[in-house]
Amino acid sequence: MMAHHDASAPPRVLVLGIGNILWADEGFGVRAVEAFHRAYAVPDNVTILDGGTQGLYLVQFVTEADHLIVFDAIDYGLVPGTLKLVENDEVPKFTGAKKMSLHQTGFQEVLSAADLLGHYPEKLALIGCQPVDLEDWGGPLTGPVKAVIPRALQIAADLLASWGIAIRPRSADEVVPALLENDIDFESYERREAQPAP
Repeated sequence: MMAHHDASAPPRVLVLGIGNILWADEGFGVRAVEAFHRAYAVPDNVTILDGGTQGLYLVQFVTEADHLIVFDAIDYGLVPGTLKLVENDEVPKFTGAKKMSLHQTGFQEVLSAADLLGHYPEKLALIGCQPVDLEDWGGPLTGPVKAVIPRALQIAADLLASWGIAIRPRSADEVVPALLENDIDFESYERREAQPAP
């Protein structure tokens, strides 16, 4: 196993959202990480990343992380809108439990590749939400899934605190750099949804 980094340095933390915003609740992970970025300012050792559907391209980011939090839509077979936190060795079981979409080809292989490269995160947490609808092409998040995003952010904030990572809630007037470009941020995308077709 290759050494991660100087033990006296703060751990490198990655907060990652994965999913596809074009398939309704499949976008949970991306919308959650976007909301987290708007809600909290983080120290320099924390990276917030919209992983979208990048699959194995995410390996380089995962191998650089000592601690990893992932937001994703996961079919746990629970009541739609249910959040479930899974940690460490349990995570790969769920990321490959049921391939709902191409990105999940995805994440189990990313973790396996990181392990093979000798840079598997020391701490790993999956904040998953049971989706309602994955078939609504171009549709927004459903109500039950959108409603639990604040709770998902709180779970992530509590995890970071338990790992000794100090984050701070952003003030209402703080200018927040965009995490998502090209009008696919939540407000632009939802506004597009709300507009009647010409």
